[in-house]
Amino acid sequence: MTGTKSSKILKDKARASANKPAALGEDIDLKSYVSSAEEQPYQSDPAELPAKTKAQMLDAGVMLDDISQRSGTYIQMDNAPVHSSIKQEGIEVMAVSQALAKYDWMADYWWQAVAVDADKYTANVELNQHDGYFIRALPGYKTLFPVQACLYLAKAELAQHVHNIIIAEEGSELHIITGCTTASKRESGLHLGVSEFYIKKGARVTFTMIHSWNPEVAVRPRTAAVVEEDGLFLSNYLLMKPVRSLQMYPAAECVGENAIVRYNSILVAAAGSSLDVGSRAILNARGARTEIVSRAITTGGNITARGYIEGNAPEVKGHLECRGLILEDGGKIHAIPELKGNLAGIDLSHEAAVGKIAEEEVEYLMARGLSREEATATIVRGFLRVDIEGLPPLLSTELRRAVEASEKEVM
Repeated sequence: MTGTKSSKILKDKARASANKPAALGEDIDLKSYVSSAEEQPYQSDPAELPAKTKAQMLDAGVMLDDISQRSGTYIQMDNAPVHSSIKQEGIEVMAVSQALAKYDWMADYWWQAVAVDADKYTANVELNQHDGYFIRALPGYKTLFPVQACLYLAKAELAQHVHNIIIAEEGSELHIITGCTTASKRESGLHLGVSEFYIKKGARVTFTMIHSWNPEVAVRPRTAAVVEEDGLFLSNYLLMKPVRSLQMYPAAECVGENAIVRYNSILVAAAGSSLDVGSRAILNARGARTEIVSRAITTGGNITARGYIEGNAPEVKGHLECRGLILEDGGKIHAIPELKGNLAGIDLSHEAAVGKIAEEEVEYLMARGLSREEATATIVRGFLRVDIEGLPPLLSTELRRAVEASEKEVM
């Protein structure tokens, strides 16, 4: 049985300030969306999905024609799973409804890192619970290839309700790439996603999330992670396609000594998009460390980039970095870095900068034979290339591919 040792930690600590998102962003009228859709047929071979659907999923980093380089795959369309499979011993991938039926200890994790009453969106997920993914690495097992998951919004005007549980048992290693996308290019929709991460002693989790929505979709993820002694949680978030409204403020709490949390975000807001995005790290154990880095570009949309680090234990270290680039008039970037230290012996720092492309940089490249457009594109490309320490080579390649595929649209 698992979960017993962590249960007390989670109940005593994880539901503290770290898991309560602020009331930020546009207030969504939940009554404007339907909550049910016709279930799609289960696909034992995800390569048999329609070509258009697979192309949309590929834009979000999910590969279905060849899953040999994946340790497991989970696909959910609207509110029902249509595929789950595993390719490696020691790794579990299934619908969360299956995990709830299979393991009585799931109560030790269900709504423990994220509070069900955190806001109206979390409450709505519970009241309209459908499914989500359960991903787990057994003690000592390490993924050879990433696990991939896709949350696909197929029905127009639907509220998609998702609750995910991710557990890395002691000494294990999980690499996950998850893509969220929609079938329609213009129809409205709502994505409500709760994700709870539990990283046990000495475990490592890298989680790369790629969002590829449309200009009429509203998105409200609610995510929290609990990191135990010597654990690592590395979270990468990429949004380079238009979205109507996004509000997310994931939090991680270090409850074990020398736990490490890193957040990396790459955000692009097109005209009409409103992004309120941030990350929080609560350092509650000696020697815990965190780094929060974000790159934000607006081509006409609005971005609020938040970051929060709180130090509550001796010898903790944290750094927060936010850089924003305004490419078009009418776009706005509001950077809000926050640090809170509650005792002596901590080391927290931040830097934030918002501006435009420096003319001297453009002229420097033009003097070497580039056109103004080429020079600008080169600078933007360099701005978006964030070197992420500790990312496995395959995931690094996937993230780079996703950025490169979207760069032309940004320009």
